[in-house]
Amino acid sequence: MAETVLETEGLTMRFGGVTAVDGVSLKVRARELRCLIGPNGAGKSTCFKCLCGLLKPTEGHVFLRGEETTGWDPHRIAAMGVGIKMQVSSVMDGLSVQENIWMAARRHNDTGAATAKAEEVIDRLALGPIARTDLGRLAHGERQRVELGLVMAQDPWLVLLDEPAAGMTGEEVTRMAEIIHEMTRSAAVVVVEHDMQFIRSLASTVTVFHRGRVLVEDHVDRVMADPVVRDVYLGKQA
Repeated sequence: MAETVLETEGLTMRFGGVTAVDGVSLKVRARELRCLIGPNGAGKSTCFKCLCGLLKPTEGHVFLRGEETTGWDPHRIAAMGVGIKMQVSSVMDGLSVQENIWMAARRHNDTGAATAKAEEVIDRLALGPIARTDLGRLAHGERQRVELGLVMAQDPWLVLLDEPAAGMTGEEVTRMAEIIHEMTRSAAVVVVEHDMQFIRSLASTVTVFHRGRVLVEDHVDRVMADPVVRDVYLGKQA
């Protein structure tokens, strides 16, 4: 079986008297595509923040490639080879697409290798027509693709994505799904999302959060057919 690259044991996060994540244990294997889904307040986003170091869990453990990283800061986790894309933009508006991606590649490469990597990523994401355009002039969907480029330029073995399809058009969502599938050629990808159409297009293993706990974990087709998930959790229109 493929190596386990991400694991949590009894992960718990409390805010005062509110338990946002309640004893969550999960495993993600190398080159797996995993989606964490649920409405606001289900605990998926809080769990995600514990994985990438934005929150220090109250209890439980996080392991990356077998090494405990519970409570590590995000920069230390990223230095291990983990690509993290949050909802808050991390690009520099005053620099071009190529310059942003080159700077991301330069963190782990010399100048020449960074240039080659930036060109490779721009080609993979079809960013050539806007490569010399400043980020501040781009539409939302284009910016999202560039942010994925920043992640890909660092050759991660694990990618954590927080609602990557938010605010995108139908065509952009389709392209985003294609890019995420391509990422799994070399990395495990964990996607936090609430857009069920997007989740269906990814056709992956889904972990369903409900009241801070894992309600069910299965392939997306079986999750969507589960009457408890449909009627109690996602609603009959899901």
